[in-house]
Amino acid sequence: MASSKRPTVADIQAMKTRGQKISMLYVTTPEEAAAADAAGIDMLSIEGRFFSPEMRDAAGRCFVQVGLPYGGQGTFQGRHLSTAEDYLRAAYHFTVMGGDCFYCAASYDIQKTMCDNHVPIVAHVGLIPSYITWTGFRAVGKTAAEALALWEQVKKLEAIGCFGAELEVVPDRVGEAISKSTPMIMLGMGAGPGADAQYLFAEDVLGYTRGHKPRHAKTYRNFAAEYARLQQERVSAFREFIADVQTEVYPAPQHVVPIADGEFERFMADMKA
Repeated sequence: MASSKRPTVADIQAMKTRGQKISMLYVTTPEEAAAADAAGIDMLSIEGRFFSPEMRDAAGRCFVQVGLPYGGQGTFQGRHLSTAEDYLRAAYHFTVMGGDCFYCAASYDIQKTMCDNHVPIVAHVGLIPSYITWTGFRAVGKTAAEALALWEQVKKLEAIGCFGAELEVVPDRVGEAISKSTPMIMLGMGAGPGADAQYLFAEDVLGYTRGHKPRHAKTYRNFAAEYARLQQERVSAFREFIADVQTEVYPAPQHVVPIADGEFERFMADMKA
């Protein structure tokens, strides 16, 4: 994105209109957010539990999607979100912090209420992790009937005013056809090159994913090895600290607060008295 200022919803929509591909990362730390900003990443996805003024500052000019917790995925101000009012309260809270749009996987009526209140909403279609009890972890849209159901869902989201939708693990040609046929921003995660955005997790890009690594993930650096080295260095440093404590090497004179001899002698005399 050529501009150095923070983009708006209209700027992201203009990128789609121009056919400009959007880069997007899911990040969890200020360090990752700052690196994304420095690299020129267009969009960030940050869960509400990780979003803070510090994260917003670190994200710089990146357009930030704040993830609102759904169901049992987390709480906001000590309670699970269940009503439209709950979701609006959370969105307004994160808007003040600098959230640019909001991921919401709740029902159509809740999403519509959010849109009606001018909150830019990103919904979710395809493989939706919070709905896997219905589908399991699998690609969605590999049959004509299932692909059509995806398209009908996209049209419903478009009709209620959603700004965009995450399009996760669908056949590449289906992803391209849907992306070209809706004004919504389709944020592709395993949806092929025809999606408007390519969306990956920073942990996959940096190579420190634990557990399953999805087919669409691509690793550009091996942070796992570096993290393992740093962990061993932590253990070694802690062992050296233990040895210093046990042999009284630590604390050394430079680590303590001195007291003048005369003051100490008066203290000892007063203490004995």
